[in-house]
Amino acid sequence: MAKEDSDLDPVERELPPASGVAFARARINVLASGLSVLQSQDGAIFEVFPDGRRRFVKAVDPPTVDVIGRKIILK
Repeated sequence: MAKEDSDLDPVERELPPASGVAFARARINVLASGLSVLQSQDGAIFEVFPDGRRRFVKAVDPPTVDVIGRKIILK
């Protein structure tokens, strides 16, 4: 089983940067097509338009820091 785990390690390390690149490209493509995107920043959601304007949509809770082993109970 240890070999299987070690085979996954390189793939697991590549996923976060690859997903960041994919989201950045998607955002660029959406804005280039003339549509707006929603963006979370500093405890708020903004609608961002292709011309650079931003419109406040709503306040949101700040992101939570993930701690390995922590249990979260959803209500």
